[in-house]
Amino acid sequence: MKLKKILKRVGIGLLVLIAILIAIPYLFKSQIMSKVKAELNKSLNAKVDFKDVDISLFRRFPRLAVALEELQVTGVQHFEGDTLLAVRRLDMAVDLLSAIKGDKINVHNVSLQAPRIYAVVDEEGRPNWDIVKPDTATTAGPTDTSSSDFAFSLQQYNIENAVIKYDDHQGHMHLAIAGLNHKGKGDFTQDNFTLSTSTTAAALSFAQGFIPYLLDTKVEILADVQIDNKAGKYTFKTDNIAINNLRLSTEGFFQLLNDSAYNMDIRFQAPSTDFKDILSLVPAVYSQDFASIKTSGAATLNGFVKGIYDGDKMPAYEVHLGIKNGFFQYPDLPKPVKNIQLAVNVTNPDGVPDHTIVDVPQAHLEMDDSPVDFRLMIKTPVSDLYLDAAAKGRLDLAKVAQVVKFEKGTQLSGILDADLQARGYMSAIEKEQYETFHAAGKISVADLAYKSKDYPDGVNVNSMLMSFNPKNVTVSDFKGHYLGTNFSANGEVNNFLAYVFRNDALNGRLSMEADQINLNKWMATGETTSPAQADTLAAVPFAVPNNLDFILQAKSGKVIYDKLDLNNLNGTLYVRDEAVIMKDIKANALQGSMKIDGSYSTKNDKNNPDILISYDVKELDVQETFKTFNTVQKLMPIGQFLSGKMSSQLTMTGKLGKDMSPVLNTLTGDGNLLLIQGFLKKFAPMDQLANQLNVSALKDISIRDIKNYFAFQNGRMTVNPFRVKMNNFNMLIGGSHGFDQTMDYTMQLALPRALLGQQGNSLVNNLVKQANNKGIPVNVSDTVYLNVLLGGNIMKPSVKTDLKEAAGKAAENLKDQATAMVKSKADSAQKTIKDSLNHVKNEAVNAAKDELKKQLLGGKDSTGSGGGLQGAGKAAEKTLNNTLKGLIKRKNTAADSTKN
Repeated sequence: MKLKKILKRVGIGLLVLIAILIAIPYLFKSQIMSKVKAELNKSLNAKVDFKDVDISLFRRFPRLAVALEELQVTGVQHFEGDTLLAVRRLDMAVDLLSAIKGDKINVHNVSLQAPRIYAVVDEEGRPNWDIVKPDTATTAGPTDTSSSDFAFSLQQYNIENAVIKYDDHQGHMHLAIAGLNHKGKGDFTQDNFTLSTSTTAAALSFAQGFIPYLLDTKVEILADVQIDNKAGKYTFKTDNIAINNLRLSTEGFFQLLNDSAYNMDIRFQAPSTDFKDILSLVPAVYSQDFASIKTSGAATLNGFVKGIYDGDKMPAYEVHLGIKNGFFQYPDLPKPVKNIQLAVNVTNPDGVPDHTIVDVPQAHLEMDDSPVDFRLMIKTPVSDLYLDAAAKGRLDLAKVAQVVKFEKGTQLSGILDADLQARGYMSAIEKEQYETFHAAGKISVADLAYKSKDYPDGVNVNSMLMSFNPKNVTVSDFKGHYLGTNFSANGEVNNFLAYVFRNDALNGRLSMEADQINLNKWMATGETTSPAQADTLAAVPFAVPNNLDFILQAKSGKVIYDKLDLNNLNGTLYVRDEAVIMKDIKANALQGSMKIDGSYSTKNDKNNPDILISYDVKELDVQETFKTFNTVQKLMPIGQFLSGKMSSQLTMTGKLGKDMSPVLNTLTGDGNLLLIQGFLKKFAPMDQLANQLNVSALKDISIRDIKNYFAFQNGRMTVNPFRVKMNNFNMLIGGSHGFDQTMDYTMQLALPRALLGQQGNSLVNNLVKQANNKGIPVNVSDTVYLNVLLGGNIMKPSVKTDLKEAAGKAAENLKDQATAMVKSKADSAQKTIKDSLNHVKNEAVNAAKDELKKQLLGGKDSTGSGGGLQGAGKAAEKTLNNTLKGLIKRKNTAADSTKN
């Protein structure tokens, strides 16, 4: 029994302990969250956010595990909205007692899972990672960390599956690392200690200027780093660096001088002289059965980086690569690549970018006894680039597959012939001193055919001829076939060398003709694309390059886009400043014609491009237009019940989403619409009104020559009052509807009493009785004047015909919709509308109040002046129409004095 009691108490104790261990994280979660957020906000000049905090005593026992879920750090000021860091999970092991005491939280281990880092230096040299707030508490001496709520006592850290991108727009350096895994172990509490590190990367690419030093290479590094915390110095020496098949040995140091300056002295070399190791740096060769390749030849690679980097100054560096008598052949291919001779020397003696020299005195190879030669010299790349380059070779592309392995399904054929020379300073071209710059030669392509898994339908270039001279590159002949399109083009490029060697904007023009273009195939949105592929392709909108300044004059017999067929399309596209500008794009479509101007820009936002569209369409089929455009379905939902022809003019601005569809609540614009002829059938609001009044003519309305004006913003379309004239009655309609299909419209009806059926007459008699009961004598005439409020949803409308209520609300609705109509206009226009609206409101309200008993439900106007509510409606329509016509006329006159 005693043993049983002891076991019972032990069991209870264990349960209590487990309960405490489970409860502690929740008890201190809010405290830790507040400390983390306070520390981040205090330390960083950036926007920091995370979705949740996961706290556990078991995951890192005996330490407390604290994980931030979906951490994001985005820039402010110049880098507003740019994401510097996004981490799926930041996991820390902290000292439990320090968390309970609430003073300093000691962090022992840190783990980053799937971080995404995008580091940028802009054209003015500003880095986006400079987000740590300066310490204003002291002006000299060591940094005071006593105010921090965290103390780092790291023993180890690790980074899993990281993606890093670095773009230095000022120094023209680009680095991309994918699949990065890194871990380090050492006692960071010591001033001097050894940090053991292990690093692997699935794909690393690095380029400076136009030179790609590495492309999608695999990297592995094992190194012990001697750390001197007081001096901020990191010293290392290792032979365990592998870049694809190439192994390197390196030694030196890297030292932090201050927040933005670094000192370094690093030397490297390849111990092996085997050509095969250098060959592994060629992605196309390394990716296909590299282990089985036969090679011979010798190679050398060495270099150094030495000096200070501080934003204004670069360290000195040299890279030397040499290949002698290189040879390689796949054992299952008939031909080798042989006699490979290469010498590359990149030097910079003092870190001044303009003192960089790139010298490739020799580059030669023979492919099936067809020689290819190349040489290059570049000097003074910043101040005035000097270029001396030449390339010559003739290749039968069908024989390339005999010496180099392609991916399965890849086919290549055709003849490529090149003979180019260029020598001189770039300033000569910029100053149009073409006689002092030598450039000559040509590139010709004949019968090129290429297929791959990315281009299963194939790309065919029947002929292409590019001629080079000091002034430009002339494309005199370019004919081909792609995705069912036969095309031809010609034009010129005016600064090809500056684009290739200095990344200047490519300037030129191109005229292109095509028989037909199926953009659904070009944009991978057609039936041949699976939903998964479409989602991937649409994940990011098309980004307009920032280094193009091009004019494209296009003409096509037919263009297919989504559900739209455009015939006889022609117009001009300007590609510049990260935008595509459309000018005079004309085509026949939807049984009518259209003219479009506008722009598409990714300069401000790569994920949500800015759009500006201005169109003028004539005599389009309403039903076809409604079914073709999703935007029309939102802007004009009544279109699904209309048949006939329409013409319209519209100007619209807004943004596109990642799927390239308009973001509806960002759309703002105005325009007009003319219904030339048509019928309105099965429109629920009118059907409901027709049933209430027992007037069948309201269910099937013939419409002709109706023009109205509209404006939209914040997801709502406002329609200016417009008149519909029928054989036996008239309507005045105005109001608004939302892109969510909600309605808020006011309709004024003048109905002959003879049109009303028994149910309609009963409704009128009931309204007359209600008025008489309130002491208002009402006489019923041959014509009934009604105000109707249309609300609810376009598919499930609500219809009110309470005349007294409708009269007051009609005036208010007219006021609201007209105010929204002119909200975005100039101040002078707003004042004009306001004065008119006050007049409209006063007239409508007074009419409802004073003339209800003698006119609203049938009283005749013996004066013939159209008094009462009918007169108020006419006056309102006349006032609003006159005001808006004046404004529109003023607007059109300012835009184009030749147009009304």
